[in-house]
Amino acid sequence: MPDKEPKRRKPGLRPKRAARAQRLALQRSTDGTSWVFVHPRCVRERADDLEEVRQIIEAGEHDIALDELRWLLEDCQEFLEAHNLLGELAVTFQNNVALARGHFGAGYQLGLQALRRAGMPTPLVNRLPANRPFFDAGRGLAISLAKLEKFDLAEEVVGTLLQLDPADPLQLRSMLDDLRTGGQPIVDLQMDFPSQND
Repeated sequence: MPDKEPKRRKPGLRPKRAARAQRLALQRSTDGTSWVFVHPRCVRERADDLEEVRQIIEAGEHDIALDELRWLLEDCQEFLEAHNLLGELAVTFQNNVALARGHFGAGYQLGLQALRRAGMPTPLVNRLPANRPFFDAGRGLAISLAKLEKFDLAEEVVGTLLQLDPADPLQLRSMLDDLRTGGQPIVDLQMDFPSQND
């Protein structure tokens, strides 16, 4: 019987394991009380590059920072912190809330997809450093949506974040109220009028 030739992979196709290694995932925290994001290897390998981008931003070289962040995302699309920095630059440097919504939304959606693949486990707490980029993306997205007067969508994002971490460490409830009212205090009109029974 002749030897069978080994199956060959088609050029350009990655094995499923390699593709999964480049995706955001979740695992139980070391203390077993919550869940934590496991960022792709490419994110960990580019931590120094991201720190350099932060220094570039501090030096006021925003165009260079934008190019560097885009370069980081080319080979590492699930780099939540890079998406967040692009969102922050869109707001502060480009004064473009709609663009910021897109960048923050990309980071938030990537985290949400990983959560859905894992069955939406809770709690996922903001206090764990690996989870902060997701919560920062959600907060940035909610603010952008509220500034674009898309309050229902902003509430949906905030509601999801609060389901994951009910402690509300980012004070998302009050932030959304402030954005909705333009910073004006919410007045209970019932207290100003006597009831019909008086």
